[in-house]
Amino acid sequence: MLSRISAVAVLLALAAIGLGACGGDSGGGSNTLNFYIFNEPGGGPQKVADQCSKDSGGRYEIEFTFLPNQADAQREQLVRRLGAEDDSIDLMGLDIIWTGEFANAEWLEPVPSEVEGPASSMVFESVLETAKFEDRMYTVPIWSNTQLLWYRKDKVGDQPPQTWDQMIEAAERENLKIHVQANRYEGLVVWVNAMILSAGGEIVSGPTEVSLEEAPTKRALEVMGKLATSSAAPTAIDTSNEDSARLGFESGDSMFMVNYPFVYASAKENAPKIFEQMGAAVYPRVDADKESKPPLGGINIGVSRFSEKKDLAWEAIRCMIKAENQITIAEMGGLPPVRTDLYDEEAVKKIYPGFADVLRQSIEQAGPRPSESPAYTDLSLGIQRGVHPVTELTDPDAAYDRLRDYVEQAVKREGLL
Repeated sequence: MLSRISAVAVLLALAAIGLGACGGDSGGGSNTLNFYIFNEPGGGPQKVADQCSKDSGGRYEIEFTFLPNQADAQREQLVRRLGAEDDSIDLMGLDIIWTGEFANAEWLEPVPSEVEGPASSMVFESVLETAKFEDRMYTVPIWSNTQLLWYRKDKVGDQPPQTWDQMIEAAERENLKIHVQANRYEGLVVWVNAMILSAGGEIVSGPTEVSLEEAPTKRALEVMGKLATSSAAPTAIDTSNEDSARLGFESGDSMFMVNYPFVYASAKENAPKIFEQMGAAVYPRVDADKESKPPLGGINIGVSRFSEKKDLAWEAIRCMIKAENQITIAEMGGLPPVRTDLYDEEAVKKIYPGFADVLRQSIEQAGPRPSESPAYTDLSLGIQRGVHPVTELTDPDAAYDRLRDYVEQAVKREGLL
């Protein structure tokens, strides 16, 4: 566990004094639950929380304090408040990669047994993994996310290539592009992790144990470098992100793109001709004989260890994660449910027309990022430094040595403070 150094605690406490302007110290009444989460544009979490508050018959009222839109800034504000043992936080919407860090710092209340059952029922195993630290459940999944392979049916037909190598060859033949996320940010970590897992390796084998088996890691880096230096790579691949990939695909210069489901609705609105030819498939494989491990995203709800209303907070969580509420969040924001059975519902099939089953398969196969590491932020930065720019991944041996060195340095740190 992280040590609590008095000097650091004092500094954090002083920093917390000025945080009111960042989100507000909305203490509320004795039954008010303060929910710290980013302002999800679809409004689904707010609607669900309002309904749960109403259904509670006055037992609790969920009040939102919105965190910044950028994930790094969200984490920073929560770290400062929790480091100062701020008891105004009851509920938190946490990126799935924060579980290990926050649990290791003893900032999360473990999920009680009476909540763990309904919170785990029918939930994807890949998603449940993100809610645990040291085999104990600390957060409750409420929505998920994953990347799919998006392709032009008029260019490749109804059956796209299964592997990255096949995709690169096809795009080169047609003089078209493959869009990914390769800027030096978390999106690059998403790509690296998915590639290494798909090749049969893993980045870490425990919270502080580096894995990075040589053969699969080199194979993953080789394929990334092959794409980055091919004619199928966008000119600005080293600064690409989710939005540049979306825009590139909508422009018509592309044959393939890996990205989240939000691109479907975007293409429908912004590029109807491209949208008519838009197909979706499971994330591509590194090798034909190995199932791919698509990226996994989403939000889990945590209860602060410093909350004075823990029982009410768990009651509210049990309401918010109900099946009908997961469907509401999907309808309003396109955010995939965490329960596998919901993908058989007509409402969910309508939200993801023609690719609900692909989405379910992708989440089932997904490989979470190594968030069990309490030094995940350091680990993420190390991975980014180790592989960026991807246009320089021309020597798999040198790339492997560089990545391993950065990862080993990262897991030796405590992170967070």
